[in-house]
Amino acid sequence: MKKLKKICEELDLRNLQTLSIAYVGDAYFHLFVRTNLLKFKYKVHDLHEMSSKIVSAVGQSQAYKKIEKILTEEERAIFNRGKNTKSHTSHSASNIEYHNSTGFETLLGTLFIKNDFDRLEEIAEAAFDVFMKENRE
Repeated sequence: MKKLKKICEELDLRNLQTLSIAYVGDAYFHLFVRTNLLKFKYKVHDLHEMSSKIVSAVGQSQAYKKIEKILTEEERAIFNRGKNTKSHTSHSASNIEYHNSTGFETLLGTLFIKNDFDRLEEIAEAAFDVFMKENRE
């Protein structure tokens, strides 16, 4: 983790493309979700299916809507920067869901690059909890 932290400290968020920041946020959220699902002791196939639903554009968009109220103005601005970035949309989600998920991933990626791991974990945990509460089978 020390090497990653050092790399992030050397990056200038203003010079990074928004989709590159979202790429990092997506990777972080994938790992966060997969690790947290281990607590439930699902079979590997079930772990994959659950994590795919949570980290999908639809899942991230739903979660963001529920946690938006806990975000600061600065965090909302970061989300909007990602949401408004021109990108290709997914076939498995609406344009709004896809752009919301890009905004969510941009927020997570920004927090990761800023080494603000406490806030990053707080937001990821809130999003994960929303999904798990709403999708109990």
